[in-house]
Amino acid sequence: MLPWKRLLRPLAALVLTAAAATLPAAGTAQAATAPSSGWNDYSCKPSAAHPRPVVLVHGTLGNSVDNWLGLAPYLTSRGYCVFSLDYGQLDGVPLFHGLGPIDQSAAQLSVFVDKVLSATGAAEADLVGHSQGGMMPRYYLKFLGGAAKVNALVGIAPDNHGTTLSGLTHLLPYFPGAEDLLKATTPGLADQIVGSAFLTKLNAGGDTVPGVRYTVIASQYDEVVTPWRSQYLSGSDVHNVLLQDLCPLDLSEHLAIGLLDRIAFHEVANALDPAHATASTCASVFS
Repeated sequence: MLPWKRLLRPLAALVLTAAAATLPAAGTAQAATAPSSGWNDYSCKPSAAHPRPVVLVHGTLGNSVDNWLGLAPYLTSRGYCVFSLDYGQLDGVPLFHGLGPIDQSAAQLSVFVDKVLSATGAAEADLVGHSQGGMMPRYYLKFLGGAAKVNALVGIAPDNHGTTLSGLTHLLPYFPGAEDLLKATTPGLADQIVGSAFLTKLNAGGDTVPGVRYTVIASQYDEVVTPWRSQYLSGSDVHNVLLQDLCPLDLSEHLAIGLLDRIAFHEVANALDPAHATASTCASVFS
C-alpha cells in the first residue's frame, strides 16, 4: 500500500466516526413517527413502508450488541423493526461469539427468525450480516428452509467463498496439528478457511437460491476476507457492490465497513428498499 494511503485510512475512519456520532440526532424526528423506537423491541410492528423486520447477524468474535451500535440505530431511525441475535457461542467464552460450527449457528438463526416473524406478524424477514454473518445465513437459506421466510440477504464484507486471511491460512500445513487444533477448539474459524468442507458444501451447485435477493457490499481494503473479490456472489438476483466505486475516498477496511461506515449503511438501506433507493456517494456519510 502506498504511504499516503496509510495516512489517509485513519483520517477516513475519523471522518466516518465523527459523522456517525453527530448524525443520529438528525433521525430523531423520523424515529418519532416510526412504529417503534425499538432495536430488539418485540412489540415493534412493521409499517406499510417497511413491512419486513430486519435481522442483524454479527460476525466472528462479535455479538448482538457491539457489532450493531452503528447500523441498528441507523435503521430504527428510518422506521425499521430491527432485531439481532447471538450465535456460535462456545462454553466459557463470553461476548466473543461466532466460533461454533457454522451449520449449528445457522440452526440458531433459523430459530431466531421464527421468533421474530411470530412476534411481528410478518411473513418474511430481511437479513443483514457482517463478515461470517453475511455468509452463514446462506446455509440457512439453502439447507434449513430459510428461503421461504427471507426476502433479502445483505452481506457486508461476507466471506462467501472463504478467506486466506491475507495469506496466513496458507501457513497452517507447515505447523503439524494446527489445523486439527483449530477445528477442535474454534470450528467456526476452521469452517471459514478457503477450501473447508463446510464451504465446499455451501457453494456446491451455485451460490444462491431462488426467491431471495442478494446484495454484497465489499471494500478493496479488506484485510480479513481475502482476496476481497471472493466475497462476491454469482447467480440471479445478485447485486455486488464495491464501496470504492461509490466513494473512492472511502478507505474502510473489514471492521469499519460494518461498524461505522455510513456509506455502506446507505447501501444497506437501498438493498432493503430498492424501490426508493438513492445513489450512494461520498456525501452519503452525511445522510
